[in-house]
Amino acid sequence: MQVPLVVALIACAISQALGAGVYTQRFLDQYSKIHNASNGYFSKEGIPYHSVETLMVEAPDHGHETTSEAYSYYIWLEAMHGALTKDFSSFNTAWETMEKYIIPGHQDQATNSFYHADKPATFAAEQDLPSQYPSPMESGVPVGHDPIADELKSSYGSPDIYGMHWLQDVDNIYGFGNAPGVCEGGPGTAGPSMINTFQRGPQESVWRTIPQPTCDSFKYGGKNGFLDLYVGDSNYAKQWKFTAAPDADARAIQGAYWAGQWAKAAGKEAEVSATLAKAGKLGDYLRYALFDKYFKKIGQCFNRNTCPGGTGKDSAHYLLSWYYSWGGATDTSGGWAWRIGDGSAHFGYQNPLAAYALANDPALKPKSPTAADDWTKSLERQLEFYAYLQTQEGAFAGGATNTWNGRYDSPPANLTANTFYGMVYDWEPVYHDPPSNQWYGMQAWSTDRLAQYYYVTGDAKAKALLDKWVAWVLANTKFDGDKYELPSSLEWKGIPASYSGGAPHVNPDLHVTITESSADVGIAASTARTLAYYAAKANHTEAKTAAKKLLDGMWTLYQTGKGVAGKEVRKDYNRFAEKVYVPSGWTGKYPNGDTIDSTATFITLRSFYKKDKDWAKVEAYLNGGPAPEFTYHRFWQQADVALAQGAYGLLFNE
Repeated sequence: MQVPLVVALIACAISQALGAGVYTQRFLDQYSKIHNASNGYFSKEGIPYHSVETLMVEAPDHGHETTSEAYSYYIWLEAMHGALTKDFSSFNTAWETMEKYIIPGHQDQATNSFYHADKPATFAAEQDLPSQYPSPMESGVPVGHDPIADELKSSYGSPDIYGMHWLQDVDNIYGFGNAPGVCEGGPGTAGPSMINTFQRGPQESVWRTIPQPTCDSFKYGGKNGFLDLYVGDSNYAKQWKFTAAPDADARAIQGAYWAGQWAKAAGKEAEVSATLAKAGKLGDYLRYALFDKYFKKIGQCFNRNTCPGGTGKDSAHYLLSWYYSWGGATDTSGGWAWRIGDGSAHFGYQNPLAAYALANDPALKPKSPTAADDWTKSLERQLEFYAYLQTQEGAFAGGATNTWNGRYDSPPANLTANTFYGMVYDWEPVYHDPPSNQWYGMQAWSTDRLAQYYYVTGDAKAKALLDKWVAWVLANTKFDGDKYELPSSLEWKGIPASYSGGAPHVNPDLHVTITESSADVGIAASTARTLAYYAAKANHTEAKTAAKKLLDGMWTLYQTGKGVAGKEVRKDYNRFAEKVYVPSGWTGKYPNGDTIDSTATFITLRSFYKKDKDWAKVEAYLNGGPAPEFTYHRFWQQADVALAQGAYGLLFNE
């Protein structure tokens, strides 16, 4: 389907939806709750918190941190608000807020001019356990050429990266004070603070992390700041470093695409054109996620010392990997800078609609001369990736990697015989505590994007993948009146068959088992939206009915004064007392005086939690009481509820 036809369909949907449909009204009601200042979703700067509640540990380790994920949902939420009101000013504001606070400015990455595309970074092996860190830098390991750095610099007139850092301490509760333009300003610094946590291999769950600043001037931590906890070196330099979560940047682009389509339908295209150009720029730099970590050649890369560096685009796997990172010295007089991609890709991060938009929509076209071609290739490769990973049942298994064990080790023989363009299958890419593809949410999130791509284009390859996935979901979704139950935890068995393009792919030996179910409102919303987009294009009555029942059930059963949310029992909060590995003899301090040493636990590194109004529930649990119960209002979940209700209303005029 061509873009103009999509616009015509959207225009028709909007004109009817503005007649106060049930589901579009639900969007507006939920939107009002999210924007009610007394409900606490936003900081005074207008930044969306990860959750309204502060005592919250999952990927972020505090509820009033935020993520690039939350910003991307904020952008998408405001795009749909524009669709229903024909006012896109809040969409533009959302992008401006994101750009101001979580995309590092020039002053935060001021030494990019020292970056050399022929020497993008020095190799340091990923280790299996946090206790194996710091990992030594190995300058003798060959790395490849960065093929996009020069054209990005030429296209935008700057050596700086335009990408979201993934994690932000909005209220500066740690006290690093890494605000925009400020390096370790301290507890009194105004504005949100950039931080990081994960950096020590696949077993470093959030409970085992040592939070650190993105700009390390050795003011806090130990004698070398926090650097020598992670990387072994003979001489440590003060430095800045940022990491992007590609699925979030892609979601922001996806939201911008819809804003553009909805604005065209409303005759307001000019109102969003400048923001869409910025979305195209974000997509231009997002291409770093399409490359191997050290720009090594893709395929059969099983020895870090002999696997060669790439010389062009042969280091691109064209998939949305888990991250890309960039950093450099704080000393602008004698600086240096580095960049890395990631050799591991998870199916759950793929976004065919964003790739399609960047390759085909003139309003989002990146400036770089090879960007549209890269995204065209990425779209094709992503669709193939879904096919490679689809189980007999219909669910999608984990992903693939070009760097086994994060250090280009030699994989087991059965994996080297069943590759994806030479990359080996990994059922739990990147992190293992818990396994990264255990959570059903990855299924709903990623397949929602696939379904939206199918709705826009009618691509038969996407439909074939969705036919099988939707059948699996419908067979495993249970309804009892307003009550519903969806998959929650998954287990995997077998490996996919080898794939290198061509004919339709089948995996007779790859299987999924559902081990737990739940009524999680966020994932129910994502699932409902997936089913709705699929049903609208495929004219699938059962999928439409299931989507409607999920939306009605959550709306009826889980209303709160602040949104739509269910109760959660957090048995994992016994890990507040978990030991955090710190090398013997290493000693440091946080800005509030908390000590970092070999006796550290999660809570001793975060004594601020003991002042939280909900701490007593966790403390009682640690002392042998029952697991605490919470009703959380996560920003992404609440936005997902609104977006699913609104999408259903727009699609079916109900």
